[in-house]
Amino acid sequence: VQLQASGGGLVQAGGSLRLSCTASGGTFRTYSMGWFRQAPGKELEFVAAVSYTGDNTYYADSVKGRFTISRDNAKRTVTLQMNYVEPEDTAVYYCTADQLPAVGAAQGGGMHYRGKGTLVTVSS
Repeated sequence: VQLQASGGGLVQAGGSLRLSCTASGGTFRTYSMGWFRQAPGKELEFVAAVSYTGDNTYYADSVKGRFTISRDNAKRTVTLQMNYVEPEDTAVYYCTADQLPAVGAAQGGGMHYRGKGTLVTVSS
C-alpha cells in the first residue's frame, strides 16, 4: 500500500488543522491506519490509530481530547483533525498502515507502512 499525506502547514497555537491521507494499492479495509510524528531532535512517536472498520480509535495521551482520527473506506482516506494545537505538536506527521490490528500501534508496536511526511508547525 502507498500512502500520501497532505494538509500540513503553519498554524497558531489554539488553532486547528486537518491532515488527510490517501492510500493506493492493496485492499484498504484490511489495513489499520494511523498517524505518527517526529519532532526535531526527537524519536518517532505514535499519535493515533483507527481500526479496519473505523469503529475503534486509539490516541496518545498527549493528543487525547484534542485530535480525532477517522477513515472513509469507500474513499480510501484517513484524516486527523487537530484542534487546540500546541507548540509541542510541531513535527513531521506520517500516515501509516498495517495489516495487524490498530491496538498494536497504540501499545508500542509501530506500523509497517509509512508514507512521506507532512510538516506541521505551531507558532506560539
